[in-house]
Amino acid sequence: MTPFTPVRTARLALTAIAFAALASAAGAQGSAKLKVGLMLPYSGTYTALGVAIENGFKLYVDEHGGKLAGREIEYFKVDDESDPAKATDNVNKLIKRDNVDVIVGTVHSGVAMAMAKAAKESGTVLIVPNAGADAVTGPMCAPNIFRSSFSNWQPAFAMGEVAAKQQGKKKAMTITWKYAAGDESVNGFKEGFEKNGGKVDKQLTLPFPNVEFQALLTEIAAAKPDAVYAFFAGGGAVKFVKDYQAAGLNKTIPLYGPGFLTDGTLDAQGEAAQGMLTTLHYADGLNTARDNAFRVGYAKAFKLQPDVYAVQGYDAAQMLGVGLAATKGDIGKKAEFTAAIEKAKIDSPRGTFTMSKSHNPVQDIYLRKVEGKENKLVSIAIKGLTDPARGCRM
Repeated sequence: MTPFTPVRTARLALTAIAFAALASAAGAQGSAKLKVGLMLPYSGTYTALGVAIENGFKLYVDEHGGKLAGREIEYFKVDDESDPAKATDNVNKLIKRDNVDVIVGTVHSGVAMAMAKAAKESGTVLIVPNAGADAVTGPMCAPNIFRSSFSNWQPAFAMGEVAAKQQGKKKAMTITWKYAAGDESVNGFKEGFEKNGGKVDKQLTLPFPNVEFQALLTEIAAAKPDAVYAFFAGGGAVKFVKDYQAAGLNKTIPLYGPGFLTDGTLDAQGEAAQGMLTTLHYADGLNTARDNAFRVGYAKAFKLQPDVYAVQGYDAAQMLGVGLAATKGDIGKKAEFTAAIEKAKIDSPRGTFTMSKSHNPVQDIYLRKVEGKENKLVSIAIKGLTDPARGCRM
């Protein structure tokens, strides 16, 4: 037997210490809290939307014991104020000050564009739970940027097809705020409408978040189109739908829109919204086991009925969970994290969806009709609609 010399004993001790340090580091990775930055609107027009997204995200995490892949979640919150001018400073609070592992946000497309730029430059994982800016999964696409919601093109294109092909409308006008989401939504409608034989005669806009609609409603009344397509959300959607009814236009010119026109707003819109048709990737009355369980869980947790924004927040957490499960909680393994989400089938309350090559959901778009305080399912407008992701080079 070889005797243990003092030198050999010292080497063995150092080796034991090194292994212990490695084990400790591995354990710390598995047990350290995962820092999630929520950059959402907590004030202004989109406040309710931001709250619903946060609620949905936290519901999924809470269903899993407050952890994803064994990592406890620690939240950092920033109010983005729906202000693109403040977006870069706000997202850098999360990236540089708080050193978050992942950012979840936001609602406003202009703000999301700045967030995507910062995420791309820093390599921070970004999951977009609402903003439909086409560019996020178009020219700005990146391996670390994902969307759990929609592109502005998707529900808009579907509504254009429905209005022309199913409703037989020939001439339409569009109206929206003059910003990225509005421009892309009305252009998506125009593409779907004109592809199916219709013609958009005029596209009306007003500055965000202006809600003085009267002059434009007068212009619509004078032009007498077969249909109007409107893109507004939150408080702006409430006022537009009510003003449209007050002007008497809903009696002669059907008002169409993506689901954001009526999602989360029906209580306030009341009678003015009744009978409206919208298209979206979620609807009331899907009546699947998955959606029913989600709705019961959400109502129990928050004493509110969930809407599409809650679903998108919930699925943002699901997607994060898929990536973390594949890497045993190590979000630093970017290639494995990304690959897992890319090949996943997300079991969403909206129905199962997959990821496109540009990291946008490939999903069914539903035709819904407002009945009471619900956007009731009418039919599937387009099944498995994939955003064209124009400009994505990933």
